[in-house]
Amino acid sequence: MTEVLNAYGRALKSLLTPGILWHLLWPTVLAVVLWIVVAWLSWDAVGAVIERLFNEVGWLSWIQERWESSALAGTIFVKVVLGLLLIPLIYGTAMLIVAVFALPLMLERVAAKDYPELERREGGTLAGSLGNALMAVAVFLAGWVVTLPLWLIPGMAIVLPVLLAGYLNYRGYSYDALSAHAGADELDGVLLRERGGLYLAGIVAGLLAFVPVLNLIAPAYAGLAYIHYCLEALRRARTS
Repeated sequence: MTEVLNAYGRALKSLLTPGILWHLLWPTVLAVVLWIVVAWLSWDAVGAVIERLFNEVGWLSWIQERWESSALAGTIFVKVVLGLLLIPLIYGTAMLIVAVFALPLMLERVAAKDYPELERREGGTLAGSLGNALMAVAVFLAGWVVTLPLWLIPGMAIVLPVLLAGYLNYRGYSYDALSAHAGADELDGVLLRERGGLYLAGIVAGLLAFVPVLNLIAPAYAGLAYIHYCLEALRRARTS
């Protein structure tokens, strides 16, 4: 836990590095604008599909009936489901943008300032980065949809999204944060040794996503924290 908190603390200090603040905001703004436009163009059509799905699938129909009997009308139920689906799409898209575009740019600045002694061994590949990020988003979105019925259990509507976001951040950022500086063997070794801490760092970012205003920068701030966590872990591995 100490390494995780240190990484987030160093990420906070890195906000003073020229060019970093901009990368905290634009990925989430772009993701929000993208999915608002998509929702505006397809809201009625997607809503009709969801309503038909909940009417025709047995266990989904039970969820809808329970909602309508204890809360609001069916029309509002469909809008709530659409909203619950829009949230992971925005967060997952923001993470993907950060991993592919913003994180490498932040990495250059942070590494030059805080880890100048680390030799670049280029153990990662662009294909590995894209594949890793896409797999992270796919598992995150599938997990979100599959676990939606469990949200009816008290407390699960908070616990499950945080755990899923933790996985998304862990899987989406760890590889990219190491790929430029670690050799292939080093990359695999650090990811294996630090797996628990890396997932915990992702959970911290998942919690930040629930904080108003901070949730706008949570995806990129998590990426910045992963840069510090991973480069520090690599530095320790090389000096041990």
